[in-house]
Amino acid sequence: MYDFSFADIARNLALAMRWTVGLSLVAFLGGGLLAGVLVLLRLSGGTLANRIVGGYVQVFQGTPLLLQLFLAYFGLALIGFETTALLAASVCLILYTAAYLSEIWRACVKAIDKGQWEAGESLALSFGEQMRFVILPQALRLGIAPTVGFLVQVVKATAVTSVIGFVEMTRAGQMITNATFQPFTVYGCVALLYFAICFPLSACSRTLERRFRC
Repeated sequence: MYDFSFADIARNLALAMRWTVGLSLVAFLGGGLLAGVLVLLRLSGGTLANRIVGGYVQVFQGTPLLLQLFLAYFGLALIGFETTALLAASVCLILYTAAYLSEIWRACVKAIDKGQWEAGESLALSFGEQMRFVILPQALRLGIAPTVGFLVQVVKATAVTSVIGFVEMTRAGQMITNATFQPFTVYGCVALLYFAICFPLSACSRTLERRFRC
């Protein structure tokens, strides 16, 4: 047993928090780019593209994130990639995030009144021009709040990556607990750090929702 002061515990957890924030950003940005492609495929593609993307979404929404993480970690090794915890966690969370964001954004686009599409067609706008000038500006207003809200879920989901050895805040908390035998203090600090990240995001989501509702 090592003699860790509260300051030592807080400092080590704060260092691990950088990895939690970094992985969350990788997942959100990468997943957001992929989600945008998936939404366009479902809206502009044929029946086959719609079914393929829909199947992808159903798989990731219908299976536990922990199982997806294990499959990514061991599956990448099977197809010849040199697997690291960071790589597996990034790939898994990007795919997971894309599945949910694509449905959020598709719902926002579908919520736009059909008359807006008809107005674009009456002006002889192509599908791309309708999306760019008519539909997306309106869908953006609807999508900001739930998108920011989902980012909170992504931050909390990074805790699952501790099972494959990725040292984010939860894994760091486990390691410090094993060394100090102070689980309440350590995990209390971990919870506070997650709250410090997630609460401002939740508050931002509620503020945006109220603002764009007006």
